[in-house]
Amino acid sequence: MPKKVLAFGTFDVLHPGHEFFLEKASCLGDSLTVIVARDSNVKQIKGKPAVQNEHERLNSVKEVSFVNNALLGEEPLSYKIVEKQRPAVIALGYDQQADTGKLEKTGAEIVRIPAFKPSKFKSSILNTRKD
Repeated sequence: MPKKVLAFGTFDVLHPGHEFFLEKASCLGDSLTVIVARDSNVKQIKGKPAVQNEHERLNSVKEVSFVNNALLGEEPLSYKIVEKQRPAVIALGYDQQADTGKLEKTGAEIVRIPAFKPSKFKSSILNTRKD
């Protein structure tokens, strides 16, 4: 049975840090499914809307060569999608907030992916620069 990896994120203006995260996540199994955050959930979690809408962000993730499947998350935010996807591994970013207790109850292995040049490639930095 193929080893399925699941990753979550906003992926607002896809950048090399996101690509590093997705590539490392893809190496954890045989297939990578990415759940892209819904606009309403981004605003709730981050306190402001994403620069790109959910469909633009989803399409950007779908274009990444090592992503096998990309889906929009659920509204309101829940972990039901994890139960539906049944991953063997859940990849989380180095700074990603998630209820790891709930994720661990799914039986999936939780793996934190290290940062890739976080002072340069971080959405909160890139999306506020004016240069």
